[in-house]
Amino acid sequence: MDQTPCRRLYVERTLAVIKPDAIHKSEEIEDIILKSGFTILQKRKLQLSPEQCSDFYADQYGKLFFPSLTAFMSSGPIIALTLARDNAIAHWKSIIGPVNSTKARETHPECLRAKYGTSDLKNGLHGSESFHAAEREIKFMFPNSVIEPFPTREATEEYLSRFVNPTLLCGLTELCKHKPLNPCIWLADWLIKHNPNMPQICDGATVEEAE
Repeated sequence: MDQTPCRRLYVERTLAVIKPDAIHKSEEIEDIILKSGFTILQKRKLQLSPEQCSDFYADQYGKLFFPSLTAFMSSGPIIALTLARDNAIAHWKSIIGPVNSTKARETHPECLRAKYGTSDLKNGLHGSESFHAAEREIKFMFPNSVIEPFPTREATEEYLSRFVNPTLLCGLTELCKHKPLNPCIWLADWLIKHNPNMPQICDGATVEEAE
């Protein structure tokens, strides 16, 4: 019997925003999102003030279209969604297509911005550009979200070498010496008894207070 190795799935999150010009098509857009393999983790309908829009699009500050962008994004309600799936950021960007809806209709006629947007500014939808942008934008729209940062390989290796490997290596060495019938339970018990972070209690010993 052939055994197919399990492929590890890395789930990523991204922020999607249905803008004021496309909010009347929100149910249709959400249906497309679900059919594209995304899970909608969070959903919120809100209306941003011009000041909040300025904060959200802070990376665009100073560009000629910035005042028009903040005015448009604060002109009506929007729907913010946290989406999840493998390769979510790149996949959502490919679905919504180029920023300019007019050009998108020529080059990517099947994309969502070509279908729901009307111009470069009023392009119907927003998608995070990168992992760090998604992290910031999700926290902006959903302040109570908990997004754990991915540790670097170096940080992971340092953590394991300092706090895990020394004790685990001793435990595995003892395991090989004893060769118990149930090695997993034996090792679990050994690790609990030899946890270096546990306070050491000496039976029958008394500690005298210094005068």
